[in-house]
Amino acid sequence: MTLATGTAFAVLVSQRVEVIVVAVLICAVILELIRRKHLMERYAILWLFLGITILVLAAWKGLLTTLSEAAGIYYPPAALFAVAFLFVLALLLHFSIVLSRLSDQNKILAQRVALLQQRLEEEESERRREKVDQPAVPESSRAP
Repeated sequence: MTLATGTAFAVLVSQRVEVIVVAVLICAVILELIRRKHLMERYAILWLFLGITILVLAAWKGLLTTLSEAAGIYYPPAALFAVAFLFVLALLLHFSIVLSRLSDQNKILAQRVALLQQRLEEEESERRREKVDQPAVPESSRAP
């Protein structure tokens, strides 16, 4: 083994270890956010799947090499980041769909609140008119 080959191997191992540490940190942060109720489980599943996938690809060298060769990527760590990038794109698409749905629900709720507020104001003004239209009953005609 030459010095250049040994250095390249050490760099690949170092990168693999760094990616494994990042994947474990991602999973730990997601689990902590779930524990503190800052992240709902349905969104956490996507992030955990991302972290676990990166962890498996970083730890299992043969799988990453096979996938990178199949995709025409000659540097396996670049394939790992390409997979992570695709996951992030999928997450962005999912969150865009959720955001669109929430925006529509928000608009519908705002319209319903406006209709309820209008109905309440109409009822209040009708009660005021009824009070004004009723003649005041003199105290002498009240029953003791």
